Amino acid sequence: MARSFLQAVATEEVAPPLRVVQMEGVAVLKVIKHCKEFSPALVTGQLLGLDVGSVLEVTNCFPFPIREEDDENEADGANYQLEMMRCLREVNVDNNTVGWYQSTLLGSYQTVELIETFMNYQENIRRCVCIIYDPSRSNHGVLALKALKLTDSFMDLYRHNNFTGEKLREKKLSWVDIFEEIPIKVSNSALISAFMTELEPDSPVLQCDLDRLKLTTAPFMERNLEFLIECMDDLSSEQNKFQYYYRNLSRQQSQQQTWLQKRRTENMARKAAGEEPLPEEDPSNSIFKPIPEPSRLDSYLITNQVANYCNQINGAAGQSFCRLYLTKALHEK
Repeated sequence: MARSFLQAVATEEVAPPLRVVQMEGVAVLKVIKHCKEFSPALVTGQLLGLDVGSVLEVTNCFPFPIREEDDENEADGANYQLEMMRCLREVNVDNNTVGWYQSTLLGSYQTVELIETFMNYQENIRRCVCIIYDPSRSNHGVLALKALKLTDSFMDLYRHNNFTGEKLREKKLSWVDIFEEIPIKVSNSALISAFMTELEPDSPVLQCDLDRLKLTTAPFMERNLEFLIECMDDLSSEQNKFQYYYRNLSRQQSQQQTWLQKRRTENMARKAAGEEPLPEEDPSNSIFKPIPEPSRLDSYLITNQVANYCNQINGAAGQSFCRLYLTKALHEK
């Protein structure tokens, strides 16, 4: 059955959900090289590739220049991106923006700035991701590379800037529903795979395998615990804000009840005297002005960050126990 043009357009607009981020090996190496060169400073860069069905292909990338603290000229950064993409197009390299990458320190990336960057990208790109690379975790023999995107329900709520408790309960949005992690698949062409096979050493043990056997995890655990304590302090401050809000709300409701009781008593006296009753609500009175509820976005992000630090501590502690038991068994032999 033949379809009309409008039906065809409407069908094409329904895109399948993003299932996997497929990164070329050269793009992964560029991201790692850029982040490690400037570590512990945080850097960022542009991701280039193609959006094919449920797969987002990242074929290339380029770094953004590091801006000085007193440099507020954003036009230079935009011109740099356009010039880089024009040069890549001239040499027949994919120049379609599919997101950006950034480095992080011990997984401390869940911030309002990251959400705002996502929203800015979403205005021009239908689907985009952020590749997070953590050099500090990768030093322990783990490729700390992950792809993130915002959930659709959270983006809809963020556009309306309504993070009250009532709205969050209505949308059934919890702190785990802000970011969605997309699996990353590293792919290489057959020629590169064959070349890498030729470069493989005769020994099956690589340096990253030896890094996993290091017993010194104290600095990593200490930094995670320090960051975790800071997040708990921030979370406590956020809870104090809500406690202050609910105390003021309870006080206002008590004042409203007292005022209404007084007004009703006065109206009963006026009715008995044959006079018109007064309205039971007075908008000009300060006790009837609604108290703005604090946004729960910051507390949600801090809770996400606390969970991330706890998972990192749990994983590092579990691996340390495994290495200790392995070392003990080898020592007894």
